[in-house]
Amino acid sequence: MSNGFSPKVKDILKKASDMQGIDKAEAVSLLRLDLHGAETYAVMGLASEISRSAFRGKGERHLNVGLNAASCSLNCRFCSLARDMGNFSESVEFSEEQMLGWARAAEREGADALYLMTTADFSFERLLEVGRVLGKETAVPVVANTGDLDHRQGEALLEAGFVGAYHAIRLREGVDTPISPERRLGTIRMFSEVGLLWMNCVEPVGPEHGPEEIADLMVLAREYGATYSGVMRRVNFPGSPLAAQGVISELELARMVAVSRLVMGNVAKAHCTHEPNMLSLAAGANLLFPEAGSSPRDVELDTGEGRGRSPRDCGGMLREAEWDPDLAFSCVGSRSRGPRAADPA
Repeated sequence: MSNGFSPKVKDILKKASDMQGIDKAEAVSLLRLDLHGAETYAVMGLASEISRSAFRGKGERHLNVGLNAASCSLNCRFCSLARDMGNFSESVEFSEEQMLGWARAAEREGADALYLMTTADFSFERLLEVGRVLGKETAVPVVANTGDLDHRQGEALLEAGFVGAYHAIRLREGVDTPISPERRLGTIRMFSEVGLLWMNCVEPVGPEHGPEEIADLMVLAREYGATYSGVMRRVNFPGSPLAAQGVISELELARMVAVSRLVMGNVAKAHCTHEPNMLSLAAGANLLFPEAGSSPRDVELDTGEGRGRSPRDCGGMLREAEWDPDLAFSCVGSRSRGPRAADPA
């Protein structure tokens, strides 16, 4: 069947199979292929093959916990927590007891990492406090998912026991958000300078985003040594100002996940997709994000009662795609104490 592939696609797939990573122009070419054609399915198949080999069959689950539900002053247009959306007029910080409950459940269910997500106005000192508590009370590596930081704050995260931070230059940063891409990139550079792992995703992708701008962010993840990258599609919450733009399909998402995987080459320690979906697990993704607490894609106070999946749910999806979530190693390191247990029956 590959005899019908164009010479350009054959050359790109050969380069990718050698784990060299592909460049922006090559990624754009793959993103422009017929979504339903054999060449696109070859891209997805190759991405799956190299991920299964590179990641040794390991499936990962990183629980993202939104610590607070409050109107965020940054007003990003794709976020349900934006102040102008009016979804969360009262500021709520989940109790320490609730946070510990989520963290301990995640540990029981075999989560590989625990992300602490905050709105832009949340106290950085409080984030450090919560990280210390959860790091002491559970053996799951703790990751920050917060706003732009300076070197002093990065060093404080390390001292508080955080292993890394999730951070992304979002699509149309500075247009759909008030934040400059340069500021986001400065924070990304800082992570490696202070010794924090940097986690990344190309997000939030909508139908209006073109192959060039998507490929730019794929390549950036490789250039700056992301621990993992991947693709998240935009979810339009009720009342979203971007709802008229529509939503990309899960098939399109899986194709983008695959292209991103080929871009990352031998840099990737894992590869993600969001929200959890089966197609991407057959196209190079091995990392899913269960969620609890607040979410920028949900109008429920606790997305665990709304859109969010649990670590157990995500474990079932990984197994159905023949990824093993019970292997003890992960892209952020093994848990600090005790054996890894399989999900409870």
